[in-house]
Amino acid sequence: MPPDPSALAQWGMTAEDFAADPVTYWPDTAQAVDLFCRLGTQWRVGGMGSLTGLDYAAVYPLLDRMQLSAAAWDALLDDIQVLESEALETRRELQEQEKPAEP
Repeated sequence: MPPDPSALAQWGMTAEDFAADPVTYWPDTAQAVDLFCRLGTQWRVGGMGSLTGLDYAAVYPLLDRMQLSAAAWDALLDDIQVLESEALETRRELQEQEKPAEP
């Protein structure tokens, strides 16, 4: 459901402030993608505000609550780590693009 325009206006925002291309993924990755999205606020931050990786003290309890078999738990953790690695690499690439050109 899109945000209410009048509520956004109270904060000086519009729906366009949240516009983004849709993200699609394979159905067999849905569990990992959903969990990864839930972990969006659980990043460790190093010096100068750089992301260093997910806080696994937050990851493990969420995995445990899913009541998965040991093999499924391990497989889902592996998937989360792949997503984490790719997110960190993409973040680094974007930061490189934002650096000012050297004279």
